[in-house]
Amino acid sequence: MKHVTFTDLRNHMATHFDQVEADRTELIVTRQNHEPLALLPLAELESMRETLHLLDTPANAQRLLRSIAELDAGKGVERDLID
Repeated sequence: MKHVTFTDLRNHMATHFDQVEADRTELIVTRQNHEPLALLPLAELESMRETLHLLDTPANAQRLLRSIAELDAGKGVERDLID
């Protein structure tokens, strides 16, 4: 995880944005007398929010984790989405 100062971000914004987009990872921006902020691609944020939503209820989380375990054990079945 890379850290930059706000001043460095401001002076090299396009370069930092391009790097965040290419790496698909967050960039931590530090500012004096403020909490650090994270800059990340929107798709990554949406993915994290979707994962949190899917794991929000214990029953759904258990079902998803059980399904993942079945796939890991080689019990998955590949199907065509279009018949």
